[in-house]
Amino acid sequence: MAVALRSSGAASWQARRSICSLCVTTHTGGNSLPVTPLAGKAGKQGNSVGAYTCSDLACSLYVRGEKDVGTWLHESLTVEEKIGRTVANLTAFAAKVTA
Repeated sequence: MAVALRSSGAASWQARRSICSLCVTTHTGGNSLPVTPLAGKAGKQGNSVGAYTCSDLACSLYVRGEKDVGTWLHESLTVEEKIGRTVANLTAFAAKVTA
């Protein structure tokens, strides 16, 4: 399955610190809100869904600690658990698109 994302445009929320809904990392100025049309009739009617994500889409690197996010909120999850959570969040987003 492929999902084409588009930028939702510049907005005031971009300057604030926000949490990526996929990898659950937080970093200043590094998140955006891409959107995609819903599948089927709803998408043809202009309905869409979005998710706050890392602007560079480097979630896998942030989760594995291979890319610095700056200040981390301490988590007791293992890297494997963080990877599982990211995959589950991505799967849930894809399910919203195709529902």
